Amino acid sequence: MAYISMGEAHRRITDYLNRFSDSIFSQDALSLKQLISISSNSSSLLSLADALNVFQDANRLVKQSDRFSQFGEIVVPLLRCLQNYRINRLAEAYNSFEKSANAFLQEFRNWESAWAMEALYAIAYEIRVLAEMADRELASLGKTPEKLKAAGSFLMKMFGALAGKGPKRIGALNVTCQLFKVYFKLGTVNLCRSVIRSIETAKIFDFEEFPVRDKVTYMYYTGRLEVYNENFLAADQKLEYALVYCNPRSEGNIRMILKYLIPVKLSLGIIPKSWLLEKHNLGEYHDIVLALKRGDLRLLRRALQEHEDQYVYLSTYRYCTCDQLLQMECLSLIPLFHQILKVRCLSCSGEA
Repeated sequence: MAYISMGEAHRRITDYLNRFSDSIFSQDALSLKQLISISSNSSSLLSLADALNVFQDANRLVKQSDRFSQFGEIVVPLLRCLQNYRINRLAEAYNSFEKSANAFLQEFRNWESAWAMEALYAIAYEIRVLAEMADRELASLGKTPEKLKAAGSFLMKMFGALAGKGPKRIGALNVTCQLFKVYFKLGTVNLCRSVIRSIETAKIFDFEEFPVRDKVTYMYYTGRLEVYNENFLAADQKLEYALVYCNPRSEGNIRMILKYLIPVKLSLGIIPKSWLLEKHNLGEYHDIVLALKRGDLRLLRRALQEHEDQYVYLSTYRYCTCDQLLQMECLSLIPLFHQILKVRCLSCSGEA
């Protein structure tokens, strides 16, 4: 870090506070989003963090100004978060950000319009990402990782603030997707059900009104849930929707959708074209597809063993309860691919 004078540090902090208040007074959600996106590592936020570690009395600057002090409950812990983030005190950074986010959510509830929605999306994203970082830090110190669970609780509170009537409900699906990411990370996917019921059965929500990016993410995660529950027809519909409406320039997202959609299609007897696997770098399915085309059980076994770790990680492959491989006279597509999707062993009627 280059040397920063006290005067320069004071200037940077005051400039940030002015921009923060200006963005709220002018209802500029995009500017506000940039000011609260801690994990973006933007040069302006990093330079502000360096200033905060030189000028230690930023709280006084906030309290002395009527313009700044009215947002003090938001901005003071936000500055503290940024300061801790810069010096890699990530658990403390998360705690401060959650305090700031709670204050912001309270203000958001009081605003009549939904002008700050993009800023709210940024908070939902940051609360999850900072929690993941904090939990890695806690685990490395031999402490219990607990911040991601706390982030899930906060996101549920945020969902509640958006689940009423009015224009703010448009943000509910974005927050739902962040909740899904938390629940999948924690391995508590059963908690998704209550949120899904709220979205799909509540009369206040019209799914088609939500932004396309949020609908794609929602369909991707609910499709994964259907795979987990072996509802392959429903999984096919949801993942197909996600693929069709995914931004064609988002190659990484398309590939992740296909990682689940291809096994689902295969379980339904639909074999993907070779060019699709090559285009999206999905070589782990090449020999499986070839084995199914040939009816070659030996090749299938070898392909499963070679990429076993990937399939287990994606929950598209599990061991059966005995060590015997599936035996059958007729190597038809659907029963054969039961080895990949939640293996059911014919000889023991057991399930993974």
